Amino acid sequence: MNLSEEKKSLHIPAAVPTTNKKDFESDQDVRWCPGCGDYSILSQTQRILPELGIPKEQLVFISGIGCSSRFPYYMNTYGFHTIHGRAPAIAAGVKATNPELSVWVITGDGDALSIGGNHFLHMLRRNLDINVLLFNNRIYGLTKGQYSPTSEVGKVTTSSPFGSLDRPLNPVEIALSAGATFVARSLDRDTKHLQSIIKAAHEHKGTSFIEVYQNCNIYNNGAFFTYTEKATKADNTVVLEHGEQLVFGAKRDKGIRLNGFQPEVVYIDDTSDTDLIVHDQFADDPTLAYFLSRMTDVPEHPLPIGIFRSVQCPCYEDMLTDQVQRARQSNGDGNLEKLLNSGETWVV
Repeated sequence: MNLSEEKKSLHIPAAVPTTNKKDFESDQDVRWCPGCGDYSILSQTQRILPELGIPKEQLVFISGIGCSSRFPYYMNTYGFHTIHGRAPAIAAGVKATNPELSVWVITGDGDALSIGGNHFLHMLRRNLDINVLLFNNRIYGLTKGQYSPTSEVGKVTTSSPFGSLDRPLNPVEIALSAGATFVARSLDRDTKHLQSIIKAAHEHKGTSFIEVYQNCNIYNNGAFFTYTEKATKADNTVVLEHGEQLVFGAKRDKGIRLNGFQPEVVYIDDTSDTDLIVHDQFADDPTLAYFLSRMTDVPEHPLPIGIFRSVQCPCYEDMLTDQVQRARQSNGDGNLEKLLNSGETWVV
């Protein structure tokens, strides 16, 4: 293995000219509603990209349909604004045929989990080396405020005037159930945390999934303020840090332990430190990560944010390349004309 191949296998970017945030800003006017959380996600992505050392020509941003899916227009990189729910399929094709590219999927809770649900699941289980940012605002913003797959029960919207009857989907839980090798959650208003999660996602070899709680100030304003605002955040979120106990609260006086098969909140004064859960994001067994994902929107539990799981598995594009090479070695390069005219043929 030569040096360039070794760097590629280790996921280490090659040296490139120094860039800054402005180098990744396109000449297009950003057309989101003033105050939308999408601005923050765009800005943090543009801020972190220079640190990754990837030439702009090797970056591809692919989106489906929705407010979030305007994203590729605002990136001074290659990109595709594709069709509803099908961004994972396009991204898979790009990565499988151009494995040297850094491929990013930008999607929303409606685009990914409704019409795109099937594509979303198979993207995660195949484990291509792509990065997925799901903007979750729990509403259909582009089409003027209908309830989405992640809207809470009882949500009154233009399409559910008497309250939604559907139980909401939990994107992190779904990603873990599909076997995703990197699963994380962050918040649009926690800019430093979001930057660190985006960077960690890039460094992971395999499909990296990030759910970002994103405020829609027009149709679902304040949906996540309990988790983002200074006065309430500390008592309502727990930051997942590998090797650290799950401790939270404004006074750092509360923790999470397992009681049988259920996580529960305890006051640290009332329990031994050894009873608290120690987070292990690198555990092959996803059971603990799944337990943590189930704490989402449970009133007595804080919301976990951070990296739930980060494990290594073979990547689909690498296995595909190896398979093609083995086929060529055993069967030769093949002949398309011969293939098309082999067996029974018909002239129409």
